[in-house]
Amino acid sequence: MSEAFGYLLVHFVEDPLEHKEKIYLSLSEGDDPLSWRRLNGGAAVLESLEGTGGVRDPNIVRGPDGTFHILATDLRVWRPEGPDWWEFRHRGSLDVVMWDSTDLITWSEPRYVRIAPDGAGMAWAPKSVYDPVSGDFLVFWSSGLQEAVSPEPVSLESASLASAETGPSKILVSRTKDFVGFTAPEVYLDLPGGVIDMTLLVTDTAVHRLAKHDDDAPLSLQLFHQRGSSVFADDFITVAKNVGHEISPHVEGPLVFRHNHENRWYLWVDRYADMPQGYHAYSTTNLESGDWKHVPGFTLPENTKHGAVLPLQGDEYRNLDAFYPR
Repeated sequence: MSEAFGYLLVHFVEDPLEHKEKIYLSLSEGDDPLSWRRLNGGAAVLESLEGTGGVRDPNIVRGPDGTFHILATDLRVWRPEGPDWWEFRHRGSLDVVMWDSTDLITWSEPRYVRIAPDGAGMAWAPKSVYDPVSGDFLVFWSSGLQEAVSPEPVSLESASLASAETGPSKILVSRTKDFVGFTAPEVYLDLPGGVIDMTLLVTDTAVHRLAKHDDDAPLSLQLFHQRGSSVFADDFITVAKNVGHEISPHVEGPLVFRHNHENRWYLWVDRYADMPQGYHAYSTTNLESGDWKHVPGFTLPENTKHGAVLPLQGDEYRNLDAFYPR
């Protein structure tokens, strides 16, 4: 494998006029993490025709064997009659949609894996990190649960499951070795009022988790950054909150990654309530502090929505650049 070079963004596109809840790829302009072009002539690379018929919030993870895995929310919001967020929130799909590839160009057919427990309202924004100690992938996502329902799978025979609303969203976690079989989900993070869109960054010295506390929650942290000693430690402290408020009071979908060659990290936040929608960039050279500064001069096509950035190796970048010419 050659030297680290370039970045790949896996994302979806929000369009009020048509259905674009599919998988899109954008590639950095050379090794610049602040300048991007959308690949495939701007068209989607992958789509889901089963389940709800749409995908949002994709994540990509590199496995130790060189296989790449995309995970996405099984959700189609756009429809001619307009969205029904109550239905999406309380009666949504409990599946995630997944694709695999060894070269980032040829992808498997989509598969639909149920990860949320019975009685959950939805399974949103799946994220994955590899645990080299156990050889497992940890998969995190957001689910609202009925108050009387355990996160362990239960029977759907109860009539109450057909009528009750689910509670505030929690972050659940499961383990998998192959993205086919998953352990029973457990609650990982629970905040008053609900929390969604968690992503993890594991470094040699700490674990950083960034997520969105519900806007209407009491003393809401909004989009926040916490630091702990390990993924399952109980010593996490909040080092930043209300990230992105100078852009908009409503941001979500954080993604975070390190610069290929500098002691610098980037945090992107998705402005979802104001037009044009899409990501804005922040950066820091002191990850431990949570001191994120807004970055001007960020070039990204409008309506580029909630996704993940994968730092690339030189041959991976060159292959993508050649396969998707301008």
